[in-house]
Amino acid sequence: MNVETMKPKSLPPLNNAKLFPGLTIVVGIPSSGRRDIISAVVPDLAHQGRKPDQLVICAPASDDVDMAALANLPFPVQLLKSERGLCRQRNAIIDAVPNADIILFLDDDFLLAPTYIAELEKLLLRNPDVDVTTGTVLADGATGPGISVDEGMAILRDAHAPAENHCIREAYSGYGCNMAVRMSTVHICRLRFDEGLPFYGWLEDVDFSRAVSRFGRVVVSPHLLGVHLGTKSGRMSGLRLGYSQIANPIYLVGKRSMTWRHAIAQMIRNLASNVARVWRPEPWVDRQGRLKGNILAISDFLRGRLSPQNIRSMD
Repeated sequence: MNVETMKPKSLPPLNNAKLFPGLTIVVGIPSSGRRDIISAVVPDLAHQGRKPDQLVICAPASDDVDMAALANLPFPVQLLKSERGLCRQRNAIIDAVPNADIILFLDDDFLLAPTYIAELEKLLLRNPDVDVTTGTVLADGATGPGISVDEGMAILRDAHAPAENHCIREAYSGYGCNMAVRMSTVHICRLRFDEGLPFYGWLEDVDFSRAVSRFGRVVVSPHLLGVHLGTKSGRMSGLRLGYSQIANPIYLVGKRSMTWRHAIAQMIRNLASNVARVWRPEPWVDRQGRLKGNILAISDFLRGRLSPQNIRSMD
């Protein structure tokens, strides 16, 4: 793994240990082939009232990130190079910042409300038993054609944080597009993202959250607001995703990260959606590829050949 570190040209006094005592918060962003979206979205982190102590981006190639576009951020920026794979890239980020108290894992197309990191720190200081927290997604372009950067920022400008008495609530899983993890538990319990879930790592957030839930709480907060743009470039092929929609839940049942009830519900929902829409697919979804992947995975399951790793040999 190669590492490139870049510090801002002019850095004001940023001793966050004094300004924000108690926690060192690192933002970690795995990415691949999405140079333009990183340049458009990541600089918005400069508007956080509580700045991150460091930003770490992990990508397969240096060309995946335009470091010049991030040159004026008021905190250190580090670029890691790692083999492509969401779980592998997240593990590389964990290894790169062993002294971090918190890593806030973000998708490269996730926009934060300006109060997000400040509210995150407040939540984790007040609740030492919380080990994973995820925010409230005001709009999610992953379920539709996607949301432009300007639209996402407009949604955040119009958003209002709830009253202070709105409490965190227990969650089955963090949502991988914005998931903060307390690293003391990760290190003590030797937790990792499962690299047996290749490429996009479908359901890796569920797997990791359920592992953490054995030691601490997993919660969602109404005060952590954001917008997931759901940018379509650089996504996994429909065939691979369709296969993962069946293979990964069954794999997680074997690991006891999911119950059969949750896994069957997940698989039926995805399969039914692909069958229902294959004749009139959304322009941004490869329903035919997904359904073909579903069928192939079911066939492999019946033959005893099912494995999440099988998507590595698919186009």
